[in-house]
Amino acid sequence: MADYLADVKKYDAGASAEVVDKIVKHLGIALRNRDSSLVSATDPKELERVKTNWAGKKLGVTDGAKADAAIANTAKAMAADNSKSRVTFYYLVAKELGKLGSL
Repeated sequence: MADYLADVKKYDAGASAEVVDKIVKHLGIALRNRDSSLVSATDPKELERVKTNWAGKKLGVTDGAKADAAIANTAKAMAADNSKSRVTFYYLVAKELGKLGSL
């Protein structure tokens, strides 16, 4: 848990441990496998899954363009990071969409 929080804090110094913990619990077993614990920002299918399953189903964002913009901005913010943590990516997408409070 501390590793996830430390990674999120590289992008948001004021990140809440409680919110990060909720994302970790939501992702569950996906975090056990290195490949599924990372987000490939260059894979359109991967980004579509983030949009559908995270932004749409979990965060309740119905505006596809808004979700796409948040995902694109997150990918851009994390561009220097070759291994994009799924927890951090999801956190930043939620923050971009103003949905951290609803987690």
